[in-house]
Amino acid sequence: MTPLSSSPSLALPPALGSLLERLPAYPGSVLLVSALNLGLAHQLPADVSRLLLHKKLRIHVRDARLTFDFSWTGQRFAACPRQQATDLAISASAHDFMRLAQRLEDPDTLFFSRRLAMEGDTELGLVVKNALDALELPVLDLHQWTPLQLLSRLGPRKRMAGVGPREHGAERHD
Repeated sequence: MTPLSSSPSLALPPALGSLLERLPAYPGSVLLVSALNLGLAHQLPADVSRLLLHKKLRIHVRDARLTFDFSWTGQRFAACPRQQATDLAISASAHDFMRLAQRLEDPDTLFFSRRLAMEGDTELGLVVKNALDALELPVLDLHQWTPLQLLSRLGPRKRMAGVGPREHGAERHD
């Protein structure tokens, strides 16, 4: 882990946060739960799955002014429309959430420095935190999401589907 002192907290510009908060919340929640379902849902221990069942959860990105509401169905995470009451709300800046996803910062450090907040059912929050710490999650490597990396991963699939540039001399069978 990088020491707190060498990791300054960066915030999105207020004008960007003001723009982002005007976006509808539900599509963002759908994107978040899609990522959670791909990377996390199949790894949840049975006891955590039972504890999360039908709990209303919220992720709030403070500086972006974005809020994502979702719940656990027992099989997958499901997006919810914005809710008044939640069982657990976790909030931090976009930068701190990225550092958590990249495993460059641990939640305890952020919590005790007041950069990460949990509100609601504290027992649920601790169980979620401990379960995430125990899982073997891939580190979010932003390098793999550059346009060139994305295109290189899409290239072979598109060619197999008959889309995109063809190799010189390749026959076309339409």
